[in-house]
Amino acid sequence: MDVQTWTYIIVGITFLIYISIAIWSKANSTKEFYIAGKGVSPLANGMATAADWMSAASFISMAGIIAFAGYDGSVYLMGWTGGYVLLALLLAPYLRKFGKFTVPDFIGERYYSNRARLVAVFCALAVSFTYVAGQMRGVGIVFSRFLEIPIESGVIVGMVIVLFYAVLGGMKGITYTQVAQYCVLIFAFMVPAFFISLQMTGNFIPQIGMGSQINDGSGIYLLEKLDLLSKDLGFNEYTSGSKSVFDIFCITLALMVGTAGLPHVIVRFFTVKRVSDARKSVGLALLFITILYTTAPAVSVFSKLNLIETVSEKEYSTMPDWFKNWENTGLITYDDKNNDGIINYNNYENNELIIDNDIMVLANPEIANLPAWVIALVAAGGLAAALSTAAGLLLVISTSVSNDLVKKIFMPNISQKRELLIARISSFFAVIVAGYFGINPPGFVAAVVALAFGLAAASFFPAIILGIFSKRINKEGAISGMIVGISLMLYYMAKFKLGWLGPIPPSSEWWFGISPEGFGSIAMLCNFLISIVVSYLTTPPPSKVVHLVENIRIPEN
Repeated sequence: MDVQTWTYIIVGITFLIYISIAIWSKANSTKEFYIAGKGVSPLANGMATAADWMSAASFISMAGIIAFAGYDGSVYLMGWTGGYVLLALLLAPYLRKFGKFTVPDFIGERYYSNRARLVAVFCALAVSFTYVAGQMRGVGIVFSRFLEIPIESGVIVGMVIVLFYAVLGGMKGITYTQVAQYCVLIFAFMVPAFFISLQMTGNFIPQIGMGSQINDGSGIYLLEKLDLLSKDLGFNEYTSGSKSVFDIFCITLALMVGTAGLPHVIVRFFTVKRVSDARKSVGLALLFITILYTTAPAVSVFSKLNLIETVSEKEYSTMPDWFKNWENTGLITYDDKNNDGIINYNNYENNELIIDNDIMVLANPEIANLPAWVIALVAAGGLAAALSTAAGLLLVISTSVSNDLVKKIFMPNISQKRELLIARISSFFAVIVAGYFGINPPGFVAAVVALAFGLAAASFFPAIILGIFSKRINKEGAISGMIVGISLMLYYMAKFKLGWLGPIPPSSEWWFGISPEGFGSIAMLCNFLISIVVSYLTTPPPSKVVHLVENIRIPEN
């Protein structure tokens, strides 16, 4: 069977599983819809958390970034894994003890203000919509290549699927669907890595294969050869970086603290019965995440080397089918500038080939000429990664509207049935907006996701940290800090990334030499500073809030 047939079969089976789980786990109460009735086991929650957290950025885009950026791409590995550890160890136990399962709800209660809650809702929506845009783009890329339909149509199909189980089952449906999605995505990521590592180095384990000799008898190491090829083509050495140390630090920090402030990850700690179960699920999730994150650098090396050897200085007419297929999607562009029919792929002015970062993981099995079922499996894995995170984000959006806005501010006496209806209607409109951003994304998947982490870092992290560890921070300080932080980040994104304020300036005009992906660190520091200064210049929080803060610091089993 060909790749397309295999893709239809494997993707069809996985979608059938997701839909069946959604029907089985239909939510009948707001408690089930928001936090799965607190009935999830630590193992299932760990797998669901890993799937939720490992989005299309992790599965599809991260290895692609590392493949093209080399050492500079390590910021994503360090930032995202470090951020998860920060969240798990520093914030999760306290937030779980506090008992508020959404970030806006925590901020509204801790800072004793509906105004603070409103600001937090706005921040949650900005973060979630930016994040979900990357997921929907990932869905569109997979569908457009492997099912040979336009990206727009692919996004719409993804919207329908994720809407079905997100609206029907809420967190309960999403959690058990994500358990299945984790199994699919990790299997899909690892199988090609095992195959290619064995093919290129004779070593079955990709983490070891990356540092091994190529099994062509030359005695040269894989990374050494990639460095030589990269230099010959005018690129930086793969194992060396071009970014400044300060920018790398800022991006890593933004990703770390952004992870710790992500609302769709934080809610995960409320789906289990006890705080001790939350800690167990955190450890298990970290283990499940590690499998992919330690493999991604190896996949990057394999794919980049195979790509260069396949396309550089080769005749365009001899390109394999995968090249032409990806070219049809618009994610590979070849412009024969000198009309010689030879592909000039380099970092010079005569470069004729542009390759989108987001295709590297998906195209890797094809480049390595692996069996059709493996290629189809990777497609199913990419969809699982994108849909799992998209569902979690949609739940955050719907919860922010139904619980944090409608119930807590505008209609405190609303019935559970009506609240559940509003949550589902909110999910419907949210997925339409998400689909639009998926069709018209502001960049490749991981870059869009990095911006979402920057927004989370700039807005939520200081408010959460200070809310837990400081008894002096008041509502005036928290509100001022969040407004300043999110405003700075949005302005920087609009100016230097999205081009909403005129032509995008060159990197030489970045403030302090910091890229848009790393500016969340600066916005976060401004948030901290403003929050502290304003708090100490205004009235201290009431005594009941002080006692509340003291109480949540006491450990609980």
